[in-house]
Amino acid sequence: MGLKANIENILVQLKYPVNEATTKQLEAVAKETNDFFTIANHLFNLRDSLVPVNGLVALSNSVNRIKIKSLSNNESEIKKFEEIVKKWADKYKVALQKVEGKNTYYILGKHN
Repeated sequence: MGLKANIENILVQLKYPVNEATTKQLEAVAKETNDFFTIANHLFNLRDSLVPVNGLVALSNSVNRIKIKSLSNNESEIKKFEEIVKKWADKYKVALQKVEGKNTYYILGKHN
């Protein structure tokens, strides 16, 4: 599968429209993220596991990164969100950057 097909497939899986803007944005994310396509294979399971705790996996509007975000104000859901994200990142050796003051992480890439 070519790069364009991979990008389009990831957009569809993340429930984004496939158009020039989203394609360019995800291509920029892929360039900025170490081993992006390996990580991308695991994003969909993460997204599915976050839905019950009001979390999401999405393109960031401010930086060329995929973000993992909690939309919840419920402490129990936020705690579970944090546990799910940490377990996922540890399992797949993904480096994350916590956004200060928010229940949001940016995916930086794979680490060894």
